Amino acid sequence: MLHSPVASFILLTNLIFLPLFCLVGLISLSELPEWLFDLAFCVSAWSSTFAFVILFHKIYPGENFIQFVKGRFKNKIKFSVIIPAVTIQVFIFLIILLLVSKSNEANSIFTVSSTGMFIYFFMTNLLAGPLGEELGWRGFAQIELQKKHSSLMASIIIGFWWGMWHLPIWFTTGLAGIDLIQYILYFMIAIIATKIVMTAFYNLNQNLIVPIIIHQFFNFFAGVINGNVIDIIMYNAIFYLAAAVLISLINPKNVLYGDTKQ
Repeated sequence: MLHSPVASFILLTNLIFLPLFCLVGLISLSELPEWLFDLAFCVSAWSSTFAFVILFHKIYPGENFIQFVKGRFKNKIKFSVIIPAVTIQVFIFLIILLLVSKSNEANSIFTVSSTGMFIYFFMTNLLAGPLGEELGWRGFAQIELQKKHSSLMASIIIGFWWGMWHLPIWFTTGLAGIDLIQYILYFMIAIIATKIVMTAFYNLNQNLIVPIIIHQFFNFFAGVINGNVIDIIMYNAIFYLAAAVLISLINPKNVLYGDTKQ
């Protein structure tokens, strides 16, 4: 077994992601079809899964990868977990939509204008985020750290490194100076807070479908609102942090600091 499997996973994830992201950048600068850009972006988002596949037999010698993956989805989905998680996110989305719409001078409060585009945006977000990221970051790294730390502390650690993994993307926003600093700060707060929310609901059900759903709605809701990017990420940071603090205080069934080690 590797001396520090989580650290090895984080390092390899970034080493795989960087050249893939550079490829995405080259495609965006060329006159290639947009679908090719979307495909390359989706592939780059799977860097954590690629890293975990490469390291799997060194981390878990003798175990079967397919069985490991199945084990992360084997528990029956509890609607008593899914419904509150989605309700929180819908509530946050509606509040942000209201706040942004008051100062939005654009013709539409949404970034997409047709049902077909909504569906396409939803599916590309699903492929370029939750499906590619959750197995490695949540299904492995989070659970591995929970063997040594509380779920809350493990969430903060993984949330930080998960946020830092997005670093190259920050410099494609077109922001600079104080605007970029604000964006990074709000982004990291939002990511870590969302990670805490994910962990709490995952530990209540222990099925990766739960963080996949939370991750998907976070990305989709943030991306579909047409407004100032700093305002949108700031509102997400504020409200997801509030949700994370509230869940941490309630700590239902000791999901964040208690006997949740697997």
